[in-house]
Amino acid sequence: MSVPQPPEPIPGARLLFSLDPAVSHLNHGSFGAVPIVVQRAQQRLRDEMEANPLRFFTQGLNDRVAHARRHLATFLGADPDGTALVGNATTGVAVVLQSLGLRPDDEILSTDHGYGAVTLSIDRECRRTGAVSRVMPVPLDATNEEVVQSVRDALRPGRTRLLVVDQLTSATARLFPAAAIVAVAHEQGVPVLVDAAHVPGMLPTTVASVGADFWVGNLHKWAYAPRGTAVLVVAPSWRERIEPLVVSWEQEAGFPARLEWQATQDYTSWLAAPVGAFALRSLGVDRVRAHNARLARYGQRVVGDALGVAPELLPDPGGPEVAMRLIPLPPNLATTIEAARTLQQRIAERLATEVAVMSWNGEGWLRLCGQVYNSPDEYERLAVRLPPLLAQR
Repeated sequence: MSVPQPPEPIPGARLLFSLDPAVSHLNHGSFGAVPIVVQRAQQRLRDEMEANPLRFFTQGLNDRVAHARRHLATFLGADPDGTALVGNATTGVAVVLQSLGLRPDDEILSTDHGYGAVTLSIDRECRRTGAVSRVMPVPLDATNEEVVQSVRDALRPGRTRLLVVDQLTSATARLFPAAAIVAVAHEQGVPVLVDAAHVPGMLPTTVASVGADFWVGNLHKWAYAPRGTAVLVVAPSWRERIEPLVVSWEQEAGFPARLEWQATQDYTSWLAAPVGAFALRSLGVDRVRAHNARLARYGQRVVGDALGVAPELLPDPGGPEVAMRLIPLPPNLATTIEAARTLQQRIAERLATEVAVMSWNGEGWLRLCGQVYNSPDEYERLAVRLPPLLAQR
Protein backbone atom coordinates (compact mmCIF):
# COMPACT_ATOMS: atom_id res chain seq x y z
CA MET A 1 0.00 0.00 0.00
CA SER A 2 1.62 3.25 -1.18
CA VAL A 3 2.15 6.20 1.11
CA PRO A 4 -0.42 8.95 0.46
CA GLN A 5 1.01 12.06 -1.10
CA PRO A 6 1.14 15.21 1.04
CA PRO A 7 -0.76 18.27 -0.13
CA GLU A 8 0.80 21.22 -1.87
CA PRO A 9 1.58 23.92 0.72
CA ILE A 10 -0.58 27.01 0.81
CA PRO A 11 1.79 29.82 -0.19
CA GLY A 12 2.65 32.18 2.65
CA ALA A 13 0.50 30.40 5.21
CA ARG A 14 3.38 29.65 7.57
CA LEU A 15 4.24 33.35 7.77
CA LEU A 16 0.78 34.15 9.14
CA PHE A 17 1.77 32.69 12.52
CA SER A 18 4.33 33.65 15.15
CA LEU A 19 5.18 30.07 16.13
CA ASP A 20 8.74 29.23 17.16
CA PRO A 21 10.39 27.92 13.97
CA ALA A 22 12.76 25.74 16.01
CA VAL A 23 9.80 23.59 17.14
CA SER A 24 7.55 21.33 15.08
CA HIS A 25 4.01 22.17 16.18
CA LEU A 26 2.04 19.02 15.32
CA ASN A 27 -0.62 19.42 18.01
CA HIS A 28 -2.85 22.21 16.81
CA GLY A 29 -5.87 20.49 18.34
CA SER A 30 -4.92 21.21 21.94
CA PHE A 31 -4.55 24.99 22.06
CA GLY A 32 -4.60 26.12 18.46
CA ALA A 33 -2.43 28.91 17.09
CA VAL A 34 -3.56 32.50 16.63
CA PRO A 35 -2.62 34.24 13.35
CA ILE A 36 -0.59 37.42 13.71
CA VAL A 37 -3.37 39.52 12.20
CA VAL A 38 -5.74 38.27 14.92
CA GLN A 39 -3.15 38.89 17.64
CA ARG A 40 -2.81 42.47 16.45
CA ALA A 41 -6.55 43.00 16.30
CA GLN A 42 -6.88 41.81 19.88
CA GLN A 43 -3.98 43.99 21.00
CA ARG A 44 -5.62 47.07 19.48
CA LEU A 45 -8.74 46.24 21.46
CA ARG A 46 -6.69 45.83 24.63
CA ASP A 47 -5.02 49.19 23.98
CA GLU A 48 -8.46 50.76 23.60
CA MET A 49 -9.63 49.13 26.84
CA GLU A 50 -6.61 50.30 28.81
CA ALA A 51 -6.77 53.82 27.40
CA ASN A 52 -10.19 54.34 29.01
CA PRO A 53 -11.52 51.30 30.90
CA LEU A 54 -14.71 52.97 32.06
CA ARG A 55 -15.72 53.98 28.55
CA PHE A 56 -14.78 50.57 27.13
CA PHE A 57 -16.93 48.65 29.60
CA THR A 58 -19.89 51.01 29.86
CA GLN A 59 -20.41 52.47 26.39
CA GLY A 60 -21.61 49.98 23.83
CA LEU A 61 -19.71 46.87 24.90
CA ASN A 62 -22.85 44.72 24.96
CA ASP A 63 -23.66 45.76 21.40
CA ARG A 64 -20.13 44.98 20.25
CA VAL A 65 -20.25 41.53 21.83
CA ALA A 66 -23.65 40.91 20.24
CA HIS A 67 -22.26 41.93 16.85
CA ALA A 68 -19.34 39.51 17.22
CA ARG A 69 -21.74 36.79 18.34
CA ARG A 70 -23.96 37.28 15.28
CA HIS A 71 -20.95 37.12 12.97
CA LEU A 72 -19.62 33.91 14.53
CA ALA A 73 -23.04 32.25 14.70
CA THR A 74 -23.54 32.92 11.00
CA PHE A 75 -20.10 31.47 10.27
CA LEU A 76 -21.12 28.29 12.13
CA GLY A 77 -24.61 28.02 10.67
CA ALA A 78 -26.25 28.64 14.06
CA ASP A 79 -29.16 30.79 15.18
CA PRO A 80 -27.61 34.04 16.52
CA ASP A 81 -30.45 34.43 19.03
CA GLY A 82 -29.72 30.99 20.41
CA THR A 83 -25.96 31.43 20.58
CA ALA A 84 -23.97 32.64 23.59
CA LEU A 85 -20.25 33.32 23.73
CA VAL A 86 -18.44 31.47 26.52
CA GLY A 87 -14.81 30.92 27.50
CA ASN A 88 -14.47 27.38 26.18
CA ALA A 89 -16.49 24.27 25.42
CA THR A 90 -16.03 22.88 28.91
CA THR A 91 -17.55 26.05 30.37
CA GLY A 92 -20.53 25.62 28.08
CA VAL A 93 -20.97 22.05 29.26
CA ALA A 94 -20.86 23.14 32.90
CA VAL A 95 -23.51 25.79 32.22
CA VAL A 96 -25.84 23.20 30.70
CA LEU A 97 -25.30 20.66 33.46
CA GLN A 98 -26.09 23.04 36.29
CA SER A 99 -29.14 24.40 34.42
CA LEU A 100 -30.85 21.01 34.08
CA GLY A 101 -32.19 20.83 37.63
CA LEU A 102 -31.02 17.27 38.12
CA ARG A 103 -32.52 15.21 40.94
CA PRO A 104 -31.49 12.00 42.70
CA ASP A 105 -31.48 8.98 40.39
CA ASP A 106 -31.64 11.09 37.23
CA GLU A 107 -29.10 9.85 34.73
CA ILE A 108 -26.56 11.46 32.42
CA LEU A 109 -25.43 9.14 29.64
CA SER A 110 -22.11 9.66 27.84
CA THR A 111 -19.55 7.59 25.92
CA ASP A 112 -16.06 6.46 26.83
CA HIS A 113 -14.66 8.78 24.14
CA GLY A 114 -15.62 11.88 26.12
CA TYR A 115 -13.21 14.68 26.97
CA GLY A 116 -11.68 14.26 30.43
CA ALA A 117 -12.71 17.65 31.81
CA VAL A 118 -16.28 17.10 30.61
CA THR A 119 -16.36 13.74 32.38
CA LEU A 120 -15.12 15.42 35.56
CA SER A 121 -17.83 18.08 35.22
CA ILE A 122 -20.52 15.41 34.83
CA ASP A 123 -19.21 13.56 37.87
CA ARG A 124 -19.21 16.72 39.98
CA GLU A 125 -22.77 17.62 39.04
CA CYS A 126 -23.90 14.09 39.84
CA ARG A 127 -22.25 14.24 43.25
CA ARG A 128 -23.90 17.57 43.93
CA THR A 129 -27.41 16.51 42.89
CA GLY A 130 -27.52 12.77 43.53
CA ALA A 131 -27.84 12.03 39.82
CA VAL A 132 -26.02 9.11 38.21
CA SER A 133 -23.39 9.13 35.48
CA ARG A 134 -23.42 6.17 33.11
CA VAL A 135 -20.67 5.74 30.51
CA MET A 136 -21.41 3.78 27.36
CA PRO A 137 -18.43 1.99 25.74
CA VAL A 138 -18.09 2.45 21.99
CA PRO A 139 -15.41 0.48 20.09
CA LEU A 140 -13.04 2.67 18.10
CA ASP A 141 -13.84 0.76 14.91
CA ALA A 142 -17.62 0.72 15.37
CA THR A 143 -19.56 1.73 12.28
CA ASN A 144 -21.90 4.71 12.38
CA GLU A 145 -24.85 2.33 12.31
CA GLU A 146 -23.43 0.41 15.27
CA VAL A 147 -22.86 3.63 17.20
CA VAL A 148 -26.43 4.78 16.65
CA GLN A 149 -27.79 1.38 17.66
CA SER A 150 -25.66 1.40 20.81
CA VAL A 151 -27.11 4.77 21.76
CA ARG A 152 -30.64 3.56 21.06
CA ASP A 153 -30.14 0.53 23.29
CA ALA A 154 -28.50 2.51 26.10
CA LEU A 155 -31.10 5.26 26.47
CA ARG A 156 -33.60 4.90 29.31
CA PRO A 157 -36.53 7.24 28.68
CA GLY A 158 -37.89 8.74 31.85
CA ARG A 159 -34.56 8.36 33.62
CA THR A 160 -31.93 9.54 31.14
CA ARG A 161 -32.13 13.31 31.53
CA LEU A 162 -29.29 14.12 29.15
CA LEU A 163 -27.15 12.40 26.53
CA VAL A 164 -23.67 13.89 26.14
CA VAL A 165 -21.87 12.92 22.95
CA ASP A 166 -18.88 14.27 21.09
CA GLN A 167 -19.18 15.26 17.46
CA LEU A 168 -15.42 14.84 17.00
CA THR A 169 -13.63 13.29 19.94
CA SER A 170 -10.41 14.65 21.38
CA ALA A 171 -8.89 11.44 22.73
CA THR A 172 -9.61 9.24 19.72
CA ALA A 173 -10.18 11.63 16.78
CA ARG A 174 -13.45 9.80 16.20
CA LEU A 175 -16.17 11.49 14.17
CA PHE A 176 -19.56 10.48 15.52
CA PRO A 177 -22.78 10.69 13.46
CA ALA A 178 -24.07 13.48 15.68
CA ALA A 179 -27.24 14.31 13.75
CA ALA A 180 -28.33 10.66 13.65
CA ILE A 181 -27.61 10.25 17.37
CA VAL A 182 -29.64 13.36 18.17
CA ALA A 183 -32.56 12.05 16.10
CA VAL A 184 -32.57 8.71 17.95
CA ALA A 185 -32.42 10.40 21.35
CA HIS A 186 -35.25 12.77 20.46
CA GLU A 187 -37.41 9.82 19.41
CA GLN A 188 -37.19 8.73 23.04
CA GLY A 189 -37.62 12.22 24.47
CA VAL A 190 -34.01 12.59 25.66
CA PRO A 191 -32.24 15.94 25.16
CA VAL A 192 -28.72 15.91 23.75
CA LEU A 193 -25.61 17.95 24.44
CA VAL A 194 -23.12 17.74 21.58
CA ASP A 195 -19.51 18.51 22.49
CA ALA A 196 -18.13 19.88 19.23
CA ALA A 197 -14.97 21.43 20.62
CA HIS A 198 -12.93 20.61 17.48
CA VAL A 199 -15.60 21.22 14.85
CA PRO A 200 -15.61 25.01 14.19
CA GLY A 201 -13.21 25.71 11.35
CA MET A 202 -12.31 22.05 10.71
CA LEU A 203 -15.56 20.50 9.52
CA PRO A 204 -18.20 21.91 7.15
CA THR A 205 -21.11 20.74 9.31
CA THR A 206 -23.52 23.50 10.30
CA VAL A 207 -24.85 23.66 13.85
CA ALA A 208 -28.45 23.79 12.65
CA SER A 209 -28.05 20.53 10.73
CA VAL A 210 -27.10 18.65 13.92
CA GLY A 211 -30.34 19.56 15.70
CA ALA A 212 -28.99 19.21 19.23
CA ASP A 213 -30.62 20.79 22.25
CA PHE A 214 -27.18 22.08 23.26
CA TRP A 215 -24.08 22.40 21.08
CA VAL A 216 -20.71 23.69 22.28
CA GLY A 217 -17.71 24.45 20.11
CA ASN A 218 -14.36 26.19 20.44
CA LEU A 219 -13.32 28.79 17.91
CA HIS A 220 -9.79 29.08 19.31
CA LYS A 221 -8.74 25.72 17.91
CA TRP A 222 -9.44 25.45 14.18
CA ALA A 223 -11.16 28.80 13.50
CA TYR A 224 -8.12 30.95 14.36
CA ALA A 225 -9.84 32.92 17.13
CA PRO A 226 -8.01 34.13 20.26
CA ARG A 227 -8.06 31.64 23.10
CA GLY A 228 -11.05 31.84 25.37
CA THR A 229 -13.57 31.99 22.51
CA ALA A 230 -16.31 29.39 22.29
CA VAL A 231 -20.04 29.21 21.70
CA LEU A 232 -22.92 27.53 23.43
CA VAL A 233 -25.88 27.11 21.08
CA VAL A 234 -29.20 26.33 22.74
CA ALA A 235 -32.52 25.19 21.26
CA PRO A 236 -35.45 27.62 21.75
CA SER A 237 -37.27 25.52 24.35
CA TRP A 238 -34.24 25.58 26.67
CA ARG A 239 -32.99 29.16 26.40
CA GLU A 240 -34.82 30.71 29.32
CA ARG A 241 -33.80 27.82 31.57
CA ILE A 242 -30.09 28.38 31.00
CA GLU A 243 -28.39 30.01 33.98
CA PRO A 244 -24.84 31.39 34.14
CA LEU A 245 -22.30 29.92 36.50
CA VAL A 246 -21.86 33.41 38.00
CA VAL A 247 -24.71 35.92 38.30
CA SER A 248 -23.87 39.42 37.09
CA TRP A 249 -25.63 42.61 36.06
CA GLU A 250 -27.30 41.24 32.91
CA GLN A 251 -29.07 38.44 34.78
CA GLU A 252 -32.52 39.88 34.03
CA ALA A 253 -31.70 40.36 30.34
CA GLY A 254 -32.19 36.66 29.64
CA PHE A 255 -30.30 34.42 27.27
CA PRO A 256 -27.69 34.99 25.88
CA ALA A 257 -26.71 38.25 27.62
CA ARG A 258 -26.95 36.75 31.12
CA LEU A 259 -24.24 34.25 30.13
CA GLU A 260 -21.98 36.65 28.28
CA TRP A 261 -21.78 39.53 30.73
CA GLN A 262 -19.31 38.53 33.42
CA ALA A 263 -18.26 41.92 34.84
CA THR A 264 -14.63 42.79 34.13
CA GLN A 265 -13.51 39.74 32.20
CA ASP A 266 -11.39 40.38 29.11
CA TYR A 267 -13.83 40.55 26.19
CA THR A 268 -11.18 41.33 23.61
CA SER A 269 -10.83 37.69 22.56
CA TRP A 270 -14.51 37.60 21.60
CA LEU A 271 -14.38 40.94 19.81
CA ALA A 272 -11.34 39.86 17.79
CA ALA A 273 -12.70 36.39 16.96
CA PRO A 274 -14.41 37.47 13.70
CA VAL A 275 -10.95 38.45 12.42
CA GLY A 276 -9.95 34.80 12.84
CA ALA A 277 -12.90 33.72 10.71
CA PHE A 278 -11.90 36.35 8.14
CA ALA A 279 -8.32 35.02 8.08
CA LEU A 280 -9.64 31.50 7.48
CA ARG A 281 -11.89 32.70 4.67
CA SER A 282 -9.00 34.66 3.15
CA LEU A 283 -6.97 31.46 2.83
CA GLY A 284 -10.03 29.62 1.53
CA VAL A 285 -12.01 27.59 4.03
CA ASP A 286 -12.38 24.50 1.85
CA ARG A 287 -8.75 24.76 0.75
CA VAL A 288 -7.51 24.87 4.34
CA ARG A 289 -9.73 22.00 5.43
CA ALA A 290 -8.61 19.77 2.57
CA HIS A 291 -4.94 20.65 3.11
CA ASN A 292 -5.02 19.96 6.83
CA ALA A 293 -6.85 16.65 6.57
CA ARG A 294 -4.57 15.39 3.80
CA LEU A 295 -1.43 16.46 5.68
CA ALA A 296 -2.56 14.73 8.88
CA ARG A 297 -3.20 11.56 6.90
CA TYR A 298 0.29 11.75 5.42
CA GLY A 299 1.85 12.31 8.84
CA GLN A 300 -0.04 9.37 10.33
CA ARG A 301 1.20 7.04 7.61
CA VAL A 302 4.83 8.20 7.72
CA VAL A 303 5.12 7.97 11.50
CA GLY A 304 3.06 4.79 11.62
CA ASP A 305 5.41 3.12 9.15
CA ALA A 306 8.39 4.16 11.28
CA LEU A 307 6.81 2.59 14.35
CA GLY A 308 6.12 -0.63 12.50
CA VAL A 309 2.35 -0.23 12.40
CA ALA A 310 0.85 -1.88 9.35
CA PRO A 311 -1.22 0.54 7.24
CA GLU A 312 -4.38 -1.48 7.77
CA LEU A 313 -3.93 -1.13 11.55
CA LEU A 314 -3.79 2.67 11.45
CA PRO A 315 -7.18 3.80 12.74
CA ASP A 316 -9.32 6.06 10.62
CA PRO A 317 -12.31 6.75 12.89
CA GLY A 318 -12.68 10.31 11.67
CA GLY A 319 -12.72 9.88 7.92
CA PRO A 320 -11.11 11.96 5.19
CA GLU A 321 -12.26 15.36 6.50
CA VAL A 322 -10.64 15.16 9.92
CA ALA A 323 -7.27 16.89 10.46
CA MET A 324 -6.36 14.79 13.51
CA ARG A 325 -5.04 11.23 13.26
CA LEU A 326 -4.14 8.49 15.74
CA ILE A 327 -1.17 6.13 15.78
CA PRO A 328 -1.07 3.24 18.27
CA LEU A 329 2.05 3.32 20.44
CA PRO A 330 4.04 0.19 21.30
CA PRO A 331 2.59 -1.94 24.14
CA ASN A 332 3.00 -0.70 27.71
CA LEU A 333 3.65 2.89 26.66
CA ALA A 334 1.39 5.75 27.83
CA THR A 335 -1.14 3.37 29.36
CA THR A 336 -2.15 5.96 31.98
CA ILE A 337 -2.81 9.69 31.80
CA GLU A 338 0.29 10.39 33.88
CA ALA A 339 2.49 8.23 31.66
CA ALA A 340 1.05 9.87 28.56
CA ARG A 341 1.84 13.34 29.88
CA THR A 342 5.38 12.29 30.75
CA LEU A 343 6.01 10.87 27.28
CA GLN A 344 4.52 13.94 25.62
CA GLN A 345 6.89 16.14 27.59
CA ARG A 346 9.89 13.95 26.69
CA ILE A 347 9.05 14.23 23.00
CA ALA A 348 8.73 17.99 23.31
CA GLU A 349 12.00 18.41 25.17
CA ARG A 350 14.18 15.94 23.27
CA LEU A 351 12.75 16.15 19.78
CA ALA A 352 11.57 19.78 19.76
CA THR A 353 8.22 18.48 18.59
CA GLU A 354 4.81 19.16 20.10
CA VAL A 355 2.41 16.24 19.78
CA ALA A 356 -0.50 14.88 21.81
CA VAL A 357 0.00 11.60 23.62
CA MET A 358 -3.27 10.08 24.74
CA SER A 359 -4.18 7.23 27.05
CA TRP A 360 -7.50 5.66 26.12
CA ASN A 361 -8.89 2.41 27.46
CA GLY A 362 -5.51 1.43 28.87
CA GLU A 363 -3.62 1.88 25.60
CA GLY A 364 -1.25 4.63 24.46
CA TRP A 365 -1.87 6.65 21.31
CA LEU A 366 -0.03 9.38 19.46
CA ARG A 367 -2.32 12.06 18.01
CA LEU A 368 -1.00 14.15 15.14
CA CYS A 369 -2.67 17.20 13.62
CA GLY A 370 -2.25 18.95 10.29
CA GLN A 371 -2.38 22.72 9.90
CA VAL A 372 -1.37 25.23 7.23
CA TYR A 373 1.85 26.10 9.07
CA ASN A 374 3.02 22.46 9.00
CA SER A 375 5.10 20.83 6.28
CA PRO A 376 5.67 17.16 5.35
CA ASP A 377 9.29 17.20 6.50
CA GLU A 378 8.19 17.81 10.10
CA TYR A 379 6.42 14.45 10.18
CA GLU A 380 9.34 12.83 8.35
CA ARG A 381 11.80 14.08 10.98
CA LEU A 382 9.56 12.79 13.74
CA ALA A 383 9.40 9.41 11.98
CA VAL A 384 13.19 9.17 12.07
CA ARG A 385 13.72 10.37 15.64
CA LEU A 386 10.74 8.96 17.53
CA PRO A 387 11.48 5.21 17.42
CA PRO A 388 14.88 5.55 19.16
CA LEU A 389 13.29 7.74 21.82
CA LEU A 390 10.53 5.21 22.48
CA ALA A 391 13.12 2.46 22.72
CA GLN A 392 14.73 4.28 25.66
CA ARG A 393 12.36 3.01 28.31
